[in-house]
Amino acid sequence: MNAIDTTCINAIRMLSADAIEKARSGHPGLPMGAAPAAYALWQRVLRHNPANPDWVNRDRFVLSAGHGSMLIYSLLHLTGYDSPTLADIQQFRQWNSATPGHPENFITPGVEVTTGPLGQGFANAVGLAAAQAHLAARFNTDDFPIIDHRVYCLVGDGCLMEGISSEAASLAGHWGLGQLIVLYDDNQISIDGATDLAFTEDVTRRFESFGWQVLQVADGDTDVDGIEAALRAAQQETQRPTLIRVRTTIGYGAGAKAGSADSHGAPLGPEALASARQNLGWSHGPFEIPAEVSQHMNARKAGAEAEAAWQSMFDAYRAQHPDKAAAFLQLISDSFCEGWDSELPTYTAADKPEATRASSGRCLNALAPHLQGLMGGSADLSPSNQTLLKMCGDFQRGTYAHRNLRFGVREHAMGAICNGIALHRTGLIPYCATFLVFVDYMRNAIRMSALSRAGVLFVMTHDSVAVGEDGPTHQPVEHLASLRLIPHLTVIRPADGNETAGAYRAAVVRRNGPTLLALSRQNVPQLDGTSAEGVLRGAYVIHEPQAAPNLLLIGTGAELSLCVQAANVLAETGVHARVVSMPSWEIFEEQDAAYRDTVLPPDGPPRLVVEAGSRFGWDRYLSCGDQMISIDDFGRSGPGEQCLAMFGYTVDNVVDRAKALLGKRTN
Repeated sequence: MNAIDTTCINAIRMLSADAIEKARSGHPGLPMGAAPAAYALWQRVLRHNPANPDWVNRDRFVLSAGHGSMLIYSLLHLTGYDSPTLADIQQFRQWNSATPGHPENFITPGVEVTTGPLGQGFANAVGLAAAQAHLAARFNTDDFPIIDHRVYCLVGDGCLMEGISSEAASLAGHWGLGQLIVLYDDNQISIDGATDLAFTEDVTRRFESFGWQVLQVADGDTDVDGIEAALRAAQQETQRPTLIRVRTTIGYGAGAKAGSADSHGAPLGPEALASARQNLGWSHGPFEIPAEVSQHMNARKAGAEAEAAWQSMFDAYRAQHPDKAAAFLQLISDSFCEGWDSELPTYTAADKPEATRASSGRCLNALAPHLQGLMGGSADLSPSNQTLLKMCGDFQRGTYAHRNLRFGVREHAMGAICNGIALHRTGLIPYCATFLVFVDYMRNAIRMSALSRAGVLFVMTHDSVAVGEDGPTHQPVEHLASLRLIPHLTVIRPADGNETAGAYRAAVVRRNGPTLLALSRQNVPQLDGTSAEGVLRGAYVIHEPQAAPNLLLIGTGAELSLCVQAANVLAETGVHARVVSMPSWEIFEEQDAAYRDTVLPPDGPPRLVVEAGSRFGWDRYLSCGDQMISIDDFGRSGPGEQCLAMFGYTVDNVVDRAKALLGKRTN
């Protein structure tokens, strides 16, 4: 390591520490300890273009240990990205700044994914690497490797303690994602103190058992050449992902706080910061960047040359393989061919009843030939979720061009991997599936999908107590309510085949965020009046009585048919019930007030909601005296139809509750 290397590494350390000190908040330990590894990667290995953070064949870098966010902000600034500026860095962790406390992909150019809680970024990186492998297999030729970038990820001890990292690492090893290289900041310190308080496993043997190559750098504090050599060796391994264990000192240089948990999650303080300047020989003031650092680390020229060379190769590729090039350009432009939804199924009331999970399977297979970016699978539940793309094979080692992803029983990693695939930003449309009750295993990945604006489609089946004999452990009750609480997540619960087709139309066009479908296990009738177009409004009238309505019945999913049947029974007794299908609150709330008021008149008749789940949240659509047939306790084990009946989901009970509601309003 020569003098300029040392100066640049110390610039990363001190810029990070100064920003954290000014903010009086942050995590200086990781950026100070991992600076040599980050420098070796970004200065000597990483292929990127600061002038174009969206270059399609750039290497991707994921900071899974996102609490060390000042590391990536320092790297982006010093290598020549337009943002963050030095002024942005001085606003670290402040309101509306370009340098938030954790990296956010929708705020800071150059940040690939919002990593959030520890381990999420690791799994995101697996998704990014899977996307790379898929695109390379589909579009590369022997002479033109147009997609040959790598995915680098920096993790800490906490990332590897979280179970999601084991799930994702196991799958990455199984898939043989050789373009994935993970740097492990092995500083042996966590918030509580030394990691041996709770973490004494053999990480090397663990990852080797997953099918990874594991390399080690004994001196991660000063041996930049050794780190680079390990990165170069990792690049030569194409059949296995690589973990590089880099032994570092947390808070390197910060006096008594170096190597201590005291440097993990709080500013160093004036004394330790002064010690760091002295120990590192850093004579510059806060936020002062020496000219030689700016000149040496600026990657704009090298990045422009790399992108230009790639563009020249792509131009030759397009000349020799025009069809492949056209398909590639259409995919990455995120545009669809005309008629992409033309083969989605349509139903009439004369068609036989069908579970919406089965309708969903028909929709996926109708879309697959037209949406070349559609890929995904289930957490070992493909036959139940009905999510297999019949025209496609399995994405496996050696068959990466295929589009069925076999995730195994790994719900949490599955969701985060799909986030990574979506955030590869190359037109891929990932979907993943399990039972609705198991969203609890992957809730944080769903939340991060919504926060990241990742266009993931979550296909959740077995959506109510109609699951039946498996009992309350498998019967979702509170799940719809809790999912509707997540900002930017569109939840759709279709009632029949037409609404399921509409749900897929909505999911595909609304890819500025994730969509979650809640689908039935049991067969449901095909209803008069349902439509795909209605789903695109969120709620709509499917049955209007002959006279002015004196009751509103609002249903979702399988329970909508109960509302329709009850309305017909009530009509015989002189009760005029309008039936409203409400598959998606989120889409309905986006409609203008005039439309919403036509569906649910503000001063209209009393309302009765019928949904097999918690009442929580429905009060926004219910006035004083309105009612709901809901489930606010855990389910029971028994045949599905019996469970529904015992919880009140029968036509007779809807009729009785409606009459009682009208009686109370009259009185």
